[in-house]
Amino acid sequence: MIARYSREEMAKIWEPENRFAQMLAVEIAVAETQAALKIIPSAAAQAIRKKGRFSVARIDEIEKTTRHDVIAFVSSVAESVGEHGRYVHYGMTSSDVLDTATSLQVRQAGAVLNQSLDRLLKALRQKMQAHRESLCPGRTHGMHAEPTTFGMKMAGYVAEFGRHRARLEQALKQMAIGKLSGAVGTYSTQPAEVESGVCERLELTPETVATQVIPRDRHAELFFALAMVGAGLERLAVELRHLQRTEVGEVVEDFSPGQKGSSAMPHKKNPISAENLTGAARLLRSYLQAAMENIALWHERDISHSSVERVALPDAFILCDYAVDRMATLVERLFVDTQRMQSNLELSQGHLFSSHALLALVDGGLTREEAYKLVQSHAHRLKNGQSLFESMAADPQVTKLVKKDKLKEIFAGKTHRVAIQQLLKRLDRQLKNSKESP
Repeated sequence: MIARYSREEMAKIWEPENRFAQMLAVEIAVAETQAALKIIPSAAAQAIRKKGRFSVARIDEIEKTTRHDVIAFVSSVAESVGEHGRYVHYGMTSSDVLDTATSLQVRQAGAVLNQSLDRLLKALRQKMQAHRESLCPGRTHGMHAEPTTFGMKMAGYVAEFGRHRARLEQALKQMAIGKLSGAVGTYSTQPAEVESGVCERLELTPETVATQVIPRDRHAELFFALAMVGAGLERLAVELRHLQRTEVGEVVEDFSPGQKGSSAMPHKKNPISAENLTGAARLLRSYLQAAMENIALWHERDISHSSVERVALPDAFILCDYAVDRMATLVERLFVDTQRMQSNLELSQGHLFSSHALLALVDGGLTREEAYKLVQSHAHRLKNGQSLFESMAADPQVTKLVKKDKLKEIFAGKTHRVAIQQLLKRLDRQLKNSKESP
């Protein structure tokens, strides 16, 4: 991933230095397990742990001849070990070390991404609490529907990103897999006890049945979880983009001193973060497609998946982490214009409260069809500047069935506020008792 969309903590996990460090950790665990099982001399395992080193430059140099990066890595480590170097990678095939080391990298990357998700969840929950009663238009089909609150909007994202986090945790758990079963997975070069011993040392689970590689349905599930995080980010980003339109203006992204929105128009403040995150979600979905296609390898293995994962695994994690972190910053610094929300509520002259006016008329004795027709007739013939409340309050047929004080309460949004507060209290209780809690 390009530096522009990378955070250092995540990017370091996918650099060659750390990749080979995890491969060396696997080789050391294998040697120590083999020594414990008396497969190789104890002195060899001790030498591999104490002296085992690698040089990325040396690996690159050897690979120019071998054209095989794992062999180049093993040769570099063996050189550092000395006379016991012949026991490095003993009884193993390349995918044993590659796939198991990848599991270790994924675990590291998952821990960083979860921290970013926790930060986003915290920011969303703070906005939810701060704007529990900030009434604003709810919209369906892009049109005013019923009132909601901005806190209620944020509550939906709190619940959703709790699910995304739980989904990611499950995907990471099923990716914590080790595979040391050798060429085509038959354990013909070393017993299964080596695999189980190595996995115990590295806190991994042995693969149930491997070919020469860990089956790629596991990786596809991981990419699905990352793509779903991206989809959630996009849903939130699209909402924030719409709310920042000039005609709506209910929220504004942070605009730092010296920042410029347009090279031609000095007045511009554009929703650049939300737009950036919409694009990031598209990339995350594209990685999922490639991961799905990686599942169908030829026979016991081919390497068509390798080129995909060298690009897609680092990029997907780095981009997803960057996107979650950027969204957290956006939400934390988001300006919520409650006055504009109130002005927007008034644009439709009280139409947003029509469903509650309908129910009040039903409670007053009309059939639902009669009440619907009566409210609709008022809504569709409002005079200039007249509100739906004023029109209905002046109609003796309406006030005979519904007291003016009740009508006034409906059109002030009290019913909506009370219902939303009850819903948010339930959500608070659920989050406290749920694994999805931020």
